[in-house]
Formats: sequence, structure tokens, C-alpha cells
Amino acid sequence: MKDKKDQEILRGILAGDRAVIKTFYKENFNYIRGYVVQNSGSKEDVEDVFQDALMILYEKLESGPLELHASLRTYFFAICKNLWKKRLRKKSKVFTTDTVFEISEELDDDILQRIENQDREHIYHKYFLQLSATCQKLLSLVFEEKSMRQIAEKTGYSEGYARKKKFECKKHLMDRIESDPAYKELRIHTTQE
Repeated sequence: MKDKKDQEILRGILAGDRAVIKTFYKENFNYIRGYVVQNSGSKEDVEDVFQDALMILYEKLESGPLELHASLRTYFFAICKNLWKKRLRKKSKVFTTDTVFEISEELDDDILQRIENQDREHIYHKYFLQLSATCQKLLSLVFEEKSMRQIAEKTGYSEGYARKKKFECKKHLMDRIESDPAYKELRIHTTQE
């Protein structure tokens, strides 16, 4: 399973928790809409695909534990994508040229990449906020591409101490990020592609 948030969402969906389902809808509907609309779909099609995918997810959860190898959002997007392609085939709106199909696949990859990037940002942000205020300030200055001299001036440290502290803070942040199961899952998913 990817992370605790995904587990909570899956439990909420299985329990029929309206608040969880509503939040899941708000967080994922635009991704699905983007894909379906870019591939000859209407707003009604998006709603149908989303609801059908939610039912499929619910049925899979009812039949036993669900093992995710990516984020729940990525998994759900894949269900929606497959449902929409199946509907297109039924409607005989399937793309007939290889070029158009390749463009569609590139769009899928772009959307999946955006989702994975958001997952990475979420993980980074979660652990960044757990750092001490000193580390947050120092790393923020580093990310703003300030020189060591500027960082030393703003923090009141010597350049040598600022450099040492930057290294310690960065290492602490990376150690926490790399120990996160969700981050490990993203790395596995990225290296498999």
C-alpha cells in the first residue's frame, strides 16, 4: 500500500463514507476530466467514467485487500483511462491513425507524470514542514539560490557554519524523505518505466 492517506481513503470508500468520497472526487475529478475531454469526451462522459471507476474500485476493495504499486490517484486514473478507451471502442470513435494514438499515449504519460510529481512534492512538503524553523529558513534561502555569503548574512552564521548547517539540514530532510514508503514506491514505479 502506498501511504496512510491512501489507506484511509480506501477504507472510507469501502465504508461508504460520503465525506471521504466527496474529497476523493474533488481531488481527482479534474485529472479524469482532462483525459476524457482531450480524447473526444463530454462532461457527461467524464461523470459516467468517474462513477464507473469508483464502482470498480469499490468492488475490488470488497473482494479483498488491494495492493497498490503506485499512488491511489495513479491507480484510479489507470482504471478511468481503460474504461474510457473501452467506451471509445464501443462508440467506434477509436483513433484510426498511429500518430493520433501516440499523441494520446503521450498525453497519458504527461498526466501520470504530473500526478507523480505532485505526489513527490507532497512528500517533500510534509517532511520540510517537520524540520526545525532554522533548517526551514536555511533551506528556503538555498532554494532561492542565495549565495553562502547572503545566507550567512541573513542567518547571522559564519559562511563555514552556514555551509555545515545546510549540509546537515539537507541530509536530515533527504533521510526522512527516502525512508518514506510512498517515496520508495514512487522510485520503484519510476525505475520500472
